[in-house]
Amino acid sequence: IKENTSSWKDSFYNPRTGEVLGRTASSWALILLFYLVFYCFLAGMFALTMWVLLLTLDDYVPRYRDRVPNPGLVIRPNSLDITFNKSDALKYSQYVQHLESFLQSKKYNDSQQERNEECTEGEYFLQDDSGDMRKKACRFKRASLSVCSGLSDTNFGYHEGKPCVLLKMNRVKPIIGLKPIGNPYINCTVKVKSSLYILCYFPSEGKIDKMYFPYYGKKAHENYMQPLVAVKLLLSKEDYNKELPVECRVEGSDLRNNDERDKFLGRVTFRVKVVE
Repeated sequence: IKENTSSWKDSFYNPRTGEVLGRTASSWALILLFYLVFYCFLAGMFALTMWVLLLTLDDYVPRYRDRVPNPGLVIRPNSLDITFNKSDALKYSQYVQHLESFLQSKKYNDSQQERNEECTEGEYFLQDDSGDMRKKACRFKRASLSVCSGLSDTNFGYHEGKPCVLLKMNRVKPIIGLKPIGNPYINCTVKVKSSLYILCYFPSEGKIDKMYFPYYGKKAHENYMQPLVAVKLLLSKEDYNKELPVECRVEGSDLRNNDERDKFLGRVTFRVKVVE
């Protein structure tokens, strides 16, 4: 038993040969030196590869922009199921607060927008790439949303059962440089039989002006804000207590809005239910 114990201990350290785990000190030094050099070489190769890769990237324009060639459409308040009691402020306050905070935090107020350019309507705002890469942005006037701007009606119509929703196209990298052909506008329809035949759009006719195109990217177009279109749903008493699905699409241009694989490409569907 004593001999077996001694053999087991010698496998970790052999006092006769000075070996630790079967290797002498010089052998351990050599193998550690090898792995040190080996991993330093790998780290150097990785750093060199990353450095070369970063040299090929542009800080202002993504290298690849072909994954999503068309923008999506989103709504605010950020909910696809808008349900509330128009007689109870607590029931719709979340939507009102979300709309107000969105317009405030996203710099749609005139005090912020006055820093931007007064552009020519109906024309692309093209800017060359010479000199400074930073681009100027066109001014978006919050007042163009009229009664859905939150300026004259701080409840955005929710207190009277005629709510406003805001729509915008995604500001994402794949649409950098996008110049839609035609005159894009937002068109909404109710997908069930309803007395809701009147939808008010602000700006008029749901227009998305060309002057907000093209977009040059988050870094170059730092002050750019997506143009908004407000839709006011003029519900009547006959529409209360009903779940009304509403679909909004980008129409009037070459932007796609009918891809069955992507329900948010150029369109968005949401539900509204008002309780009296």
